[in-house]
Amino acid sequence: MDITENTATATPRRISGQTLWKQTWRIARTWPLIPLIIIGLLVSSAVFAPLIANKEAERGDIFFKNIPPIWYTEYYAQNPDDPKFILGADALGRDVFSRVVYGSRISITIAGIVLSAGAIGGTIIGLVAGYFGRNIDELLMRFVDLTFAVPFILVALVVVIVFGQSLTIIIVLLIAFSWGVFARQVRGETLVLREQDYVSMAKVVGASPVYILYRHLFPGVFNTLMVVASLRVGTLILAESVLSYLGVGVPPPTPAWGAMVSDGRDYIATAWWSTFFPGLAIFLTVLAFNFLGDWLRDRLDPRLRQLAD
Repeated sequence: MDITENTATATPRRISGQTLWKQTWRIARTWPLIPLIIIGLLVSSAVFAPLIANKEAERGDIFFKNIPPIWYTEYYAQNPDDPKFILGADALGRDVFSRVVYGSRISITIAGIVLSAGAIGGTIIGLVAGYFGRNIDELLMRFVDLTFAVPFILVALVVVIVFGQSLTIIIVLLIAFSWGVFARQVRGETLVLREQDYVSMAKVVGASPVYILYRHLFPGVFNTLMVVASLRVGTLILAESVLSYLGVGVPPPTPAWGAMVSDGRDYIATAWWSTFFPGLAIFLTVLAFNFLGDWLRDRLDPRLRQLAD
């Protein structure tokens, strides 16, 4: 055997920097790595908030009002006795970092409850309306149109004024205005699926409507349901933040991102961190879920997969 051939075979092949960059870029295009990382950090901070937050989120000290973040070394050099805040303190001396971390728990909790209830209710209504059609479809879809026609913010303001500000009321309001999107999308898919041959055969053999809805139609709309749900998470978090910003959301002193933005708007010139970081958390969370929803739509929609191929 030739010695040079043996040496070339034994030498490990190196991966060039350009090849590694291409592989990384291919993986990043195939999988939504950045959105998943952001969502993972969000969920982790919500679950392990007591371990991550280094200070109390609801209590502060007015003597530490608007203390800058930890990288303001000149301030801490001049005031060595002041406690160090990672992302600074707000106008009431509360740690911004701890409040952002605990605010993720509020956002995830509200979004999870509202999304589950809205998806279940909207899916059932959409399946029933699309399958039975006629008067039932007309009646149910008019209720959907009503939820889109009524101004959500105005209703929320009136309800909070009448019944008071509470977390339960916010969740109920968001559920009442979130199921319509699921119902409309599922109904559209059901109108197409009910004309398929396997649904007609199920009717011929005497299958009940409940069995057809559960066994034959629901699996067909599941992909659409997943895409709509992923896109709605960011919308729900943004809606809760808007209500908290207007003062009709989560009651104080519970940390909520929208309320934090509202509390710090009067101090933007002197203490920008109390508004910037909760606003950044809202922006990144909504953006991550929207990107994830777009990726799921491209993956789960067979028509878009064919175009991509």
